Amino acid sequence: MNPLISNLHPYPFQKLAELLQNIEPASDKPLIKLTIGEPQHDAPQIVLDELQNSLNAVRKYPSTKGDLGLRKAISKWACNRFNLPTLNPDTEILPVTGTREALFAIVQTLVGAKENSIVVSPNPFYQIYEGAAILAGADLEFLACDESNNYQVDYRSVPDDVWSRCEIVFVCSPNNPAGTVTPLDDYRFLLAQAKKFNFTIVADECYSEIYFGKDKPLGLLEACVQLGNDRYENCLIFQSLSKRSNLPGLRSGFVAGDASLLKPFLLYRTYQGCAMPNHHQAASIVAWGDEQHVQQNRDIYQRKFDTVLNILQPVIKVNKPEAGFYLWPQLPMNDEEFCVKLYQEEAVLVLPGSYLGRDVNNKNPGSNHVRLALVAEEELCAEAAERIRNFIKRNFPLNELEQSN
Repeated sequence: MNPLISNLHPYPFQKLAELLQNIEPASDKPLIKLTIGEPQHDAPQIVLDELQNSLNAVRKYPSTKGDLGLRKAISKWACNRFNLPTLNPDTEILPVTGTREALFAIVQTLVGAKENSIVVSPNPFYQIYEGAAILAGADLEFLACDESNNYQVDYRSVPDDVWSRCEIVFVCSPNNPAGTVTPLDDYRFLLAQAKKFNFTIVADECYSEIYFGKDKPLGLLEACVQLGNDRYENCLIFQSLSKRSNLPGLRSGFVAGDASLLKPFLLYRTYQGCAMPNHHQAASIVAWGDEQHVQQNRDIYQRKFDTVLNILQPVIKVNKPEAGFYLWPQLPMNDEEFCVKLYQEEAVLVLPGSYLGRDVNNKNPGSNHVRLALVAEEELCAEAAERIRNFIKRNFPLNELEQSN
């Protein structure tokens, strides 16, 4: 047994199940789950049709590097979306079977050259960052993403002795769970540090296409171009069709950026055995080539956020995210206790924020928050918001809430 496996933490949803294992939800209402970020909107029919039409492709082994047609479709989409002058389909793009496995695998590929290596991660975070670092034998440096810094990460607070040991910095933008977007000035700083200390910026951008209004979230490669790094040195982005196109089960995404990093990553993946099935590749080409279904998806989320925030903002401290489909309200009580009582009294299931973070200096920046995933139908999201509002008004005097807000 790999001894590092014992250092892995339970996954947040396992902890939630353990928290509620002897607790029953309110019996007079149907249960509404706002926990898992699994899109529930309809998958685009044109993608499903192509998936069906290309099933005969299962007779052939897929290439780890992916079909050239898929890499060209990804290049075209990324160049249009992020205003890139070029993105070489042959050397700067690699299709992957969803960002989850790729985010894990990139750490195993890139960590190990430095003694006592460090992986820098936001806190709270997507737990794959932590697990991948642990199994690669790296230490973790967690950077708080909390109200004190408007839910942005203060990269400038990291001392040089940490940067010198750093091999990967995880940037989650738009952020899960807070929904903030990394600004250009932060990328300018990170690019300078990456060049000075020789580490890789790994940008998890899987929520980038769920935004509101005309301002599209800035991407890392887009920032590279604006800052004169046209070869995307020390930079990789991870993108997915799961959230953008409501296709979490297709397991389709891509990694793009520095060609000198993607070459060894391809070698690693050849041994790992994670090539995307050919019919999934064919369906992905269609998905990346269509924006109509993506706009429709954004419109649905826009309506849900407007509805839910109209209900919740009078009673709890919660803001509309810059992007993504989560709300990250600040609570008037302990997040685990809030989750249990809400489940018992209103049959609404939410995720305690502390499960997404780690204690640093006796402080968990996810504490006293919960994550609400607005992935269900609009009517269910509105009903859940009404129940949360009723729960808060029943349990906390309005004047106390006004003071906390």
